[in-house]
Amino acid sequence: MIRFKEIRYKNFLSSGNQFTSIRLDENRDTLIVGANGSGKSTVLDALTFSLFGKPFRKVTKSQLLNSTNERDAKVEIEFDIGDVPYKVVRGIKPNIFEIYRHGKKTNEDCSANEQQKTLENQILKLNYKSFTQIVILGSASFIPFMQLSAPHRREVIEDLLDIKVFTMMSDILKVQIKESRDALRVLELKKESVADKIVMQKRFIKSIEDSGNDSIATKREEIQNCDQETVEYQRSVEELISKVNEKQKEVEEYITATDTLKKLSKFKVKLQTKKQNSNQELDFFTENTVCPTCTQDIEDKFRVNRIDELRQVLVKHQASIDEITSAIEAEEEREKNLVKLQRETTTLSNEISQFNIRIANNNKRRGTLETEIQNITDKIENRDTEDEKLTDYKNQLKDILLRLEETQDDFDYLSEGNQLLKDDGVKKRIIRKYLPLINKQVNDYLQRMDFYVNFMLDEDFNETVQTPVHEKFSYASFSEGEKMRIDLALLFTWREIARMKNSVVTNLLIMDEVFDSSLDEFGTEYFLKIVRYIITDANVFIISHKQDLYDKFNHCLEFTKDKGFSKLKS
Repeated sequence: MIRFKEIRYKNFLSSGNQFTSIRLDENRDTLIVGANGSGKSTVLDALTFSLFGKPFRKVTKSQLLNSTNERDAKVEIEFDIGDVPYKVVRGIKPNIFEIYRHGKKTNEDCSANEQQKTLENQILKLNYKSFTQIVILGSASFIPFMQLSAPHRREVIEDLLDIKVFTMMSDILKVQIKESRDALRVLELKKESVADKIVMQKRFIKSIEDSGNDSIATKREEIQNCDQETVEYQRSVEELISKVNEKQKEVEEYITATDTLKKLSKFKVKLQTKKQNSNQELDFFTENTVCPTCTQDIEDKFRVNRIDELRQVLVKHQASIDEITSAIEAEEEREKNLVKLQRETTTLSNEISQFNIRIANNNKRRGTLETEIQNITDKIENRDTEDEKLTDYKNQLKDILLRLEETQDDFDYLSEGNQLLKDDGVKKRIIRKYLPLINKQVNDYLQRMDFYVNFMLDEDFNETVQTPVHEKFSYASFSEGEKMRIDLALLFTWREIARMKNSVVTNLLIMDEVFDSSLDEFGTEYFLKIVRYIITDANVFIISHKQDLYDKFNHCLEFTKDKGFSKLKS
């Protein structure tokens, strides 16, 4: 059981720099009164802020700080759970969040979020929504159970019945299911990949078998063709070499023509020079009878004899020149034959070079073909290696299929478990078990408030109400006063269910302005009877601005406003 003992706050909303302290466990029923704006509802905001870090009313965190002092807002609450005393301290400017157990600060190294989870899940075992449903009934910002959405109604019920753990388990399973689904996808991709490798490896092995020997045969045929061509090329080379040799022999016959031609040409030039000199002398003796140099007469006989001699010499010179000219022409013809033979020899040599290149290319091609044949032969001979690869791929596929089966089993198991943990699974069965009790308890409280209707919640937490006049009614069809009675009946029922489950039991019950608008005098009397004679284990706080309620309560707290600050009247 959670026994709230005291709450203290300062610089919080309209409260000033001095702590406002309220005991929570001393009186059975307490009336909190004050004019509008006096700060009486600040108790609710301080309570929820201290425990959950947010106010009861729709106020931002910055607005919680006193606008005059603008710092050092602090709320402290003390409570016991069994024999263990706790204290929670929160502050704004500076920000403070501290949890004390037996007077010692806990979780000092944890973040604020982690501390809040510890406070709600391990200490209080309540979240904000559930706390407000069993501890507080307000008229301003409070949302009664019947005005909550279906998911939020379910959340409250799950907290009260201690079945929210199934939701947490479901969330965990959803993560595991996602991981399992992702693993299945990865394994499926691996399976397809390895299966493709097996297909390709089989095709590769088959290609080796199908094309290996054929390819070798084709390449050996190419080698044979190369060899035949090489033989033909070599034969052609031999023939050409023979022709070259023959030409060389012919060349030797004409090799002296050039030198002879040079000698004959030089001799011819000498003869022509002599002939020219003789012609000049003949012209001299023919034209002159007196020596032009010494002016002496030339003897006629000498002159005539000399002219005859010179004419004979000229005839000889001409005959020699003609002879040499014929010889030169013959040597020139021999020289032409020499050039022709040399040109033919060069052509034959070039042809030999071309055939030698073809022979070299054939030899190179032959070497390449032999290497290719050897590679194919090696592949055929090393077929075991490729078979080993295929076996390895098959083993990989077998392993993947096994893992895939195991992962699929895990996925199916997790999915089945998650199906059981869904709202229509185990939780629905538990809720179905408690629904008759919940409905009976609600109707019992309604009758005690002199409200005779048959109120029923179904498994989806939708209500049907039977009245003496209407067979099917809804919460929204009632007046505000009647709605308030239903809200009170549900509040008391939730507390009773919490007590039965021993999960969430608290001494504190706070109601904000329940008398101010919704309950008539008749309803108020019945409500007070319930509070005093039925709700016997709680410290009840009623917040109201009605001064005429003073005499109906044993203990009263009055709030006033002084210079803008809220104060608790002593």
